[in-house]
Amino acid sequence: MPDDKQSLLGKTIALLATNGFEDSELTRPLEAIESAGGTVVVVSEDSDEIVGEHDTSIAADKTVDQVQASEFDGLLLPGGVSNPDKMRMNETAVGFVRDFFAQHKPVAAICHAPWLLAEADVLDGRRITSWPSLKTDMINAGAEWVDEEVVTDQGLVTSRKPDDLDAFCSKAIEEFSEGKHAQQVA
Repeated sequence: MPDDKQSLLGKTIALLATNGFEDSELTRPLEAIESAGGTVVVVSEDSDEIVGEHDTSIAADKTVDQVQASEFDGLLLPGGVSNPDKMRMNETAVGFVRDFFAQHKPVAAICHAPWLLAEADVLDGRRITSWPSLKTDMINAGAEWVDEEVVTDQGLVTSRKPDDLDAFCSKAIEEFSEGKHAQQVA
């Protein structure tokens, strides 16, 4: 049983993904959240099973047009190249992401997932990291980009790659446990 600081009992985290997610960036945080007592709801573009870059499949619990940020305590965004690239073209998904910031709720994004944050226009003045090739995109979106294992900025947790998952999962659970952050804004 996790200690009280890391407990997610009674908390529900939305995991937003579609086909092409990086397998470990979805499965490891999902398992960590559940191990900490939280509930994960997989949200996708449609109700079909989604498949990762390395053939991991997972059933979508809800479609993005069936949910609202107000139903959740936090948001998890796994990477992979095509997953966030597809999701940032979905206006409903972009609005869903933006609403977490407007409601001051914690968000955790790894690898290429910050593309979705840039599309949601929530990075201005934020300190973040991402997969290195996104550096210019993140700077152009107004972020201060740094090359670090994990970066936390007022409820926003970002990491670079699968090698960073231990630190990413730990910080994501910490921020989800803490709840709303006044400075987490859209």
